[in-house]
Amino acid sequence: MPLYQRVQEYIRDLISSQVLKVGDRIPTEKELMERFGVSKITVVNALAGLVNEKIITRVPGKGTFVSEPESEMPAASPISAVKPVHKTSGEMGTRMIGLIMPSIYDYFTIRLIQGIQQALNENDYRCVIYLSEGDIDKEKEAIKTCSDIGVEGLLIFPVDEELFNEEILSMKFAGFPFVLIDRYLPGVETHYIASDGRLGANMAVNYLWELGHREIAICSDSPIQTVTVQERIDGYMNAFKEKGALINPAHIVTGFEIGSLEQAETHPLYRYIKNRMATAYITLNGSLAVKIYQIARQVGLKVPEDISIISFDDPTSIIEGYSMFTHVKQFERDMGYRAAYTLLEVINSDDGQDGKYFKTLVEPELVIGETTGKNMLSTS
Repeated sequence: MPLYQRVQEYIRDLISSQVLKVGDRIPTEKELMERFGVSKITVVNALAGLVNEKIITRVPGKGTFVSEPESEMPAASPISAVKPVHKTSGEMGTRMIGLIMPSIYDYFTIRLIQGIQQALNENDYRCVIYLSEGDIDKEKEAIKTCSDIGVEGLLIFPVDEELFNEEILSMKFAGFPFVLIDRYLPGVETHYIASDGRLGANMAVNYLWELGHREIAICSDSPIQTVTVQERIDGYMNAFKEKGALINPAHIVTGFEIGSLEQAETHPLYRYIKNRMATAYITLNGSLAVKIYQIARQVGLKVPEDISIISFDDPTSIIEGYSMFTHVKQFERDMGYRAAYTLLEVINSDDGQDGKYFKTLVEPELVIGETTGKNMLSTS
């Protein structure tokens, strides 16, 4: 259950058990933050949903109180329960934010955009999308263009380079609202939301270890060592350290690129898989998982009888429950929704957030599919 939903359920329980009655004041935002160990944005999200459902009523300058019941209390859904805090009036017309992403080529980004779109629709905002194609100069150009057309804020899936994009730094110093998605800029305080990559990799290693795998490779075809890649490798290494196991540097396979499968036979990874250097693979994106699966079949190996594969993100389906790949689910749709909602909170904040930054790590989940199995060669 998302954190904001836990807060909502707590207040619902207080009301249904009549600990709080009509007209009673509910706990303050600060009290709820302390009780659940959550940020202000989480509490604001939770209370906004309850206000929208007319379960509670805000009285400016006094607090928030239990409302008169109008009808049976509706059940909350994981996403739609969060409703707008600031609703724009018809006179203000359509308001717009910018979304800048490297590309739209996989289910991860599709789901992410779906969540963003839902949050913006609920708040009478529209979105203009620019693709940076992984080029930092195009990212800078997109930021300038968005500024020129008058967007109120930006959601940025940043290009990860050794040098910071000075346009992002300029926005930070100018106080222009923006939220980073999937990654952050090391050493630079900003609003951001991302999946907990360290935890995701740790979960993947632990599950494979339980299946008897010891030769576990982690693979990334990212051309650069991004923050996201490094965090997942850190999680992988920490999992081995926690078990007192040695880390084989040969099993950290990064910085390569695979073209077509016709060219795969000349690729070092092809020989690596064929020679069964590892019995299990953790891939840092879905498309790479599919390529490793296809190479394994080319060299006569069966999945999961001969090798197991766990992917970050589900490469095979956008329909819940219809995946064949064991994968680390990152709740991209919810991440996009929360990123957009955070941006709107920043845009509509009366106090400019007082220099505080919302940093949200979404807890991933390991979804067991058909590409993992026991290591038949294990003697443990």
